[in-house]
Amino acid sequence: MRLSSTLLACALAAAPFCASAQVSVNINVPGLITVAPPAPRYEPLPPPRVGYVWVPGAWQYRHDAYAWQQGYWQPARPDYVYAPGRWVQAQGGWRWVEPEWKPGKAKGHHQDFDGDGYHCPPGQAKKGRC
Repeated sequence: MRLSSTLLACALAAAPFCASAQVSVNINVPGLITVAPPAPRYEPLPPPRVGYVWVPGAWQYRHDAYAWQQGYWQPARPDYVYAPGRWVQAQGGWRWVEPEWKPGKAKGHHQDFDGDGYHCPPGQAKKGRC
């Protein structure tokens, strides 16, 4: 009987601690970044290069921080148009969409998926930089 009352006393004493326990769940979605990327940097468009496509610079997320990847030339693919990589909002965060080649014909020296001839980062046209 003495053992039962001791166990009951311990259980009653521990009850407030169990009731105040808190559970925190952090769901990590692969490829989802909760911090928005900085605004794109303005990069002057270099002169055209025959047989190459200009890949505009973009922010890359590495080691828990954004780092700017400068634009570069990439060999063109006949009958394809280059669609640059970009950040898109998804599921409460930001996700990087990889660049890709889409079937189509290039319009001008600097290919752009939108077909306007070159890539102008968002907000730069309003500033008169594109």
